[in-house]
Formats: sequence, structure tokens, C-alpha cells
Amino acid sequence: MATVPKSPAPLYGKADLQLSLYHLLDPKVLADPYPLYHRLRTGAPVHWDPFLHAWVVTRYHDVIKVLHDFSADRTPTPEQLTEMGLSSFNPVAQVMVKQMLFMDAPAHTRLRALASAAFSPSRVERLRSHIQEIVDRLIDAVSESRGMDLIADFANPLPAIVTAEMLGVLVSDHEDLKSWSADFAEMLGNFQHNPDRIPRVAATVEKMMAYFRNAIAEQKKYPQGGLIHALVTAEINGDRLTEEEVIANTIVTMVGGQETTTNLIGNGILTLLRNPGELERLRSNESLIQSAVEELLRYESPSQHTARIAPKDVEMGGKLIRKRDAVIAVMAAGNRDPERFPDPDVLDLGRKDNRHLAFGWAAHFCFGAALARIEGQIAFATLLRRLPNLRLNADPATLSWRFNLGLRGLDALPVSF
Repeated sequence: MATVPKSPAPLYGKADLQLSLYHLLDPKVLADPYPLYHRLRTGAPVHWDPFLHAWVVTRYHDVIKVLHDFSADRTPTPEQLTEMGLSSFNPVAQVMVKQMLFMDAPAHTRLRALASAAFSPSRVERLRSHIQEIVDRLIDAVSESRGMDLIADFANPLPAIVTAEMLGVLVSDHEDLKSWSADFAEMLGNFQHNPDRIPRVAATVEKMMAYFRNAIAEQKKYPQGGLIHALVTAEINGDRLTEEEVIANTIVTMVGGQETTTNLIGNGILTLLRNPGELERLRSNESLIQSAVEELLRYESPSQHTARIAPKDVEMGGKLIRKRDAVIAVMAAGNRDPERFPDPDVLDLGRKDNRHLAFGWAAHFCFGAALARIEGQIAFATLLRRLPNLRLNADPATLSWRFNLGLRGLDALPVSF
């Protein structure tokens, strides 16, 4: 331990500048972040980022260690934000501190157990035929036009409709749910301070709070089933969730259920169109669909990175990470680690032993993963079966990626068929 640096150097050289995740703010780097991840993973796998004042971890096994051992309890309280002069964030923080995404055990265990019941694999599997109906209906609406924006016409509404039904709210509200989800996700996925966005995010949180408070009241009067009803009626040793806890965790479930699936579908179709050999392989052998979805999740992860806090002094990669230091675990970099995945930059829809990090790891593994996988499987299989000669209807260089550094997805994806 004596040879391990005790703290990051106070002066930063050119290499530190070139390796910072801050470069994701450059649209060209955001469009293809994998060369940056490669430089980090090979040259500085445990790297102090002076711009973000955080460690950046990029190797597969190191990412797992961070996700497994480090603390998720990283959201400042409203009181702390006020002390930092950031009181405008307080309405958002009041929601986030009650979300399981930012909790450790036992509080996380309590909330997750209640929420996960609504997303059990067996229950999700029973939704398969209904999801197929929604997919077919969305394709029917555009089939005669011989073209569409895959994001606006398909990848956005599919998980929004499914999520509305899982929550137990009106499906007709799915466009509002998607709009709110995108606003909240932009805040979750970015690490830069953008004061111009605060009023919009705060207004979105206020709208969601009012909407779900009303939904709770409706569920109490006229129980309809779904996640909201499950959380309202759940009881553990005589303990019930408060209304604020129900709302906060409904919001994070809604956002997670929509954003990752939208990005999986959009990123996945673009990846297939850029790899025509693998696209035809899947089109001619639909039995590959399950492994194809796993490979698309690995290759273009919808969730690129997440943050944790070191619970104690930890040595990693020859560096000493101090207790309470922030650590950014880059799952998308770990998913392209050649020490774990042979030829990681090659798309192989039949890849074996594909234990990727796209859904996280350990206690915070995405409990909606089963639903996202089924939606992806049905979406890809049906799109390729029903839309012959699917092709990109734009110059790939002109495609715009959402300005979200952590939740990777496209603004639009024009295709023809």
C-alpha cells in the first residue's frame, strides 16, 4: 500500500485532458464514445478525472467491483444543496432521496422487494402476446407509408404504452409519461451542471408528482392493479410506504422502463443496419433473437455509466480511492473489454457467454430487465419480419444523438422499407 498514490496529483497534464469524460459533451465524441473508452481502459483504467472530480473505472471486473461494493447513496439532500447555493434543485432532490436507485440496504432492499413483484419474469412473460399486439398495431400505422422515424413512431410509444399499463394508469396518457420521462432522464444521465434546465426539470417533477398523487387516489377508490396499486397496498411487518415513497419510486420505475427500452430499440436497429451481414443472419434465423438482444445490449449499451461513492479507502488499478470519493463506473467500456469479450468491437449476434453490464449488477441490477428483454425480442423480430428491405433513410453522419451522456439514444432514426 505504501507505493499507492495517496491522492490525485494537483496538476493535470495533457493526458488528463484527453481522457476526461467531459469530452462526451462534444457531439462527435457522443456519437462514438468507444475510442475514448478504449483509451481510458488501456491507458488509465482507474483514472482521476479532474473536470468531474471523480474516479472513472472502465475495465469489466473493476466496474463489477464498483457496482457490487460501492455505495449508491449519493444524492445530496435539499439541506446540502441549499448550503451549496443550489436550492433551485431542492424539489428534484426531495424526490430523488426517496428513490431506490440512490439507496443502499436496508432501505433499498425494502423498496426493491415491493417494486420487483410487479416485474417478476413469470408475470412479464404473460404480457408477451399483449406486447406483440402493441408492436403490430404500431407497425400497421406506418406500413403503407413505406417509411417512418423509428424513434417517434415506434421506439418511443412502445415502452410508453407498456409502462402505462404496468403502472396501472391510462394508456392514453402515454405521451405525457414519455415527455416527462425524457426530461427526468436527461438530468439523471448528465454530469454537467446546466442551470438553464433546472426550471423545466422542476416543472416536470411537479407535474409528475401531481399526476401520480391523483393516480394513487384513484387506485384507492377503484383498484385497477399494476405497480402503483402494489406499492400503495404493500405492507412489511405492519410498515407501509408513504405516499411520497410511492410517487418517487413510481417515477424512477417509469423512467427506467421507458428510456432503456427506447434506446435499446433505436440503438439496436441502427447497429443492425450498420452491420448488414448480421442483420441478414438474424432475419434468416429468428431463433437467434434472444442472443441477438443480449449482444445489442452489450455492443451499444442504453445505459453507459453510473456513479457510486467509495464506502472506505479502496485500492484499485494501482490507485488509492479514498472513502467518500465519487466513482463513475462505465458499463459501456466494460462491455467492450477484450479481457472479458473476445473481439469486443465486432457484433456477433450468436455470441456465447455474454454476461454484459447493460442492466447493471448485484443489488441494483435493473428489476425491469425481463420486461425490456421481451420488448426488445418482439420488436426486433417483428420489425425484420414485417418490414422487408429495412434501410436507413439518412446519411449516418447526420444522425443526432440525444444530449444525454449516460443514457445513450438517438433523437431520430429515419428508415424506409
